[in-house]
Amino acid sequence: MTWDQIALGVLLLISSIAIVVLVLMQQGREAGLSGAIAGGAESFFGKNKGRTIEAKLEKLTKVVAIGFFVLTLGMTILFSFIH
Repeated sequence: MTWDQIALGVLLLISSIAIVVLVLMQQGREAGLSGAIAGGAESFFGKNKGRTIEAKLEKLTKVVAIGFFVLTLGMTILFSFIH
């Protein structure tokens, strides 16, 4: 294994652990269908919804997940041409 394979593997491992931790830190949504209908009305009118810790965790989870998939796809393409 070369140094770039090791470095990208470590980055992939760190991002996968970060996704797991971020998902576990988020609150569950046990309200069901009635909560989804009522919650939609509350979030539509809520001006500070994007500023809560939960919203920041959701955004960070999306960014890390996109980075994980891009890194995985890049590693697959890059290393398939090396061997």
